[in-house]
Amino acid sequence: QARPVESGGGSVQAGGSLRLSCVASGYTCSNCCMGWFRQAPGKEREPVATIDYYRTTTYADSVKGRFTLTVDNPKNALYLQMNTLQPDDTAMYYCARSRNQYSAGRCQRPASYNAWGQGTQVTVSS
Repeated sequence: QARPVESGGGSVQAGGSLRLSCVASGYTCSNCCMGWFRQAPGKEREPVATIDYYRTTTYADSVKGRFTLTVDNPKNALYLQMNTLQPDDTAMYYCARSRNQYSAGRCQRPASYNAWGQGTQVTVSS
């Protein structure tokens, strides 16, 4: 299967919005782990928003109320609407898909995923 392909990153000022998109052909499991991670320079990759086997979305505390993850299963697509962006949101954002049906905790672990996109850069200036 082809790797997920992200789009929609860019540079914005603090308070602005961006919408990231991800299409992952071949990943048709609608109740497997899926989500968005990010990695800033010098830091570990961290979960931003993930969906688990029970279709529960888990958000990082730092993005709750600002980011929204949505899924379009027929299109094998994943989206991340990011509002009220802050400089601390600056990072490379990665879409991740899995063939594993896990609960929330395991879906937040990078090791639970089988496929990663190439990443899309998000830069927020103050």
